[in-house]
Amino acid sequence: MKIIFCGFRHGHINGLYNKVKLDKDFEIIDCVEPNDLARSNAEKNLGATFSGKTYQELLNSDIEVVAVGTAYGDRGNAIISALKKGKHVIADKPICTTMQELEEIETLCRQNNLKVSCLLDLRYIPQTIRAKEILDSGELGEIINVSFTGQHCIDYDNRPSWYFEEGMHGGTINDLCIHGVDIVRYLTGKELTKIDFARVWNGFADKTPNFLDCAYFSVRLNDISLIADISYSAPSQVFSMPTYWDFKFWCKNGLLTYCLVNNKITIYKNMETEPTIIIPENLGADCLQEFKTCIAQNNSLITENVIKSTKMALTIQAQADKEN
Repeated sequence: MKIIFCGFRHGHINGLYNKVKLDKDFEIIDCVEPNDLARSNAEKNLGATFSGKTYQELLNSDIEVVAVGTAYGDRGNAIISALKKGKHVIADKPICTTMQELEEIETLCRQNNLKVSCLLDLRYIPQTIRAKEILDSGELGEIINVSFTGQHCIDYDNRPSWYFEEGMHGGTINDLCIHGVDIVRYLTGKELTKIDFARVWNGFADKTPNFLDCAYFSVRLNDISLIADISYSAPSQVFSMPTYWDFKFWCKNGLLTYCLVNNKITIYKNMETEPTIIIPENLGADCLQEFKTCIAQNNSLITENVIKSTKMALTIQAQADKEN
């Protein structure tokens, strides 16, 4: 499949570029990045090449797929433009920052039979895949409560400056919690039914007081209660901390918990004195492979999941903005 890359404004897109470059099913045709520094970094660090053609010129060519990694506030328009030209899309998260953009993306996918994927890579780690099997088996009973933390560090020295520009970020909940709510939807099979509480505020981003870096919420997915903290509140060693994408599923017969920084699942069962530790097998699944499969099989499952998880994040973000 012929693919172009639109935007290198966040480091997440670099990992996708390297995967695509090694995938025999893709041919990278061209790249677009109007920002001089981002373009220079992509050339130096990734070996990306830029012909100088505009995004619209490339959309008018015979490419089949667009990878989008622009600033958050620009992604919705970039994806909508690609879908209008009949191209499949794989994007960094979040795919957009407004509900209006999401609704247009959903409509275009349905009308034009196109697929949109998102780099929701927590779905594909071994812990999540094995946790899904355990929870679906029923051995822990009904899931009653879920909690997760996904704190990040504000990291002014390395975070792109556009994060702090008006209209570019789209909110801490929409930015960060999309990973968490996608996992909860996936592992419980439930959808958002009620928001009990959602709050965003400035707590740690002292240099940018208008940036609402802290975010808490409590919501319901049918009869399951979910509480989350996905703030930019962590110290710089966040990526080695057990709070970094830490999930807890409180069930009738016990607790299942896992986090991103180690490869184990811990289960505490009723009437057992010691926890069960499971080291799940790495099955090698990833977002890009599922995206290719959905295109080949004309399967819209991945698109529907991306739309639903994005809609949940945007809905909670809107409530928090309203209450702020």
